[in-house]
Amino acid sequence: MMHIEDFLRVDMRVGTVIAAHPFPEARKPAVKLEIDFGEELGIKHSSAQITRRYTAEGLLGRQVVGVVNLPPRRIAGFKSEVLVIGGVPEEGDVVLLRPDELVPDGSRIF
Repeated sequence: MMHIEDFLRVDMRVGTVIAAHPFPEARKPAVKLEIDFGEELGIKHSSAQITRRYTAEGLLGRQVVGVVNLPPRRIAGFKSEVLVIGGVPEEGDVVLLRPDELVPDGSRIF
């Protein structure tokens, strides 16, 4: 079991997808995302393996939840700064988490 202090170190925020592009260079099917996390954090980039349910075009304007305090990862030369969060009903299938109502970009998740 982890302690609440461990959980509170994970900085999860709501952001809005402002750009999305196919990422054919990635080993597994993925999409490159630009996500606006508000004034404090700004725009961050993410590579997300979410192509089973989502198209790049369909993600524009959608609010998502992401972990914003992990170290960046290089994926096929692309700097991924955010881990977008979703439920995984089965291997290779991700259902993105998002708020029920619009909230300001950068809103914290607790």
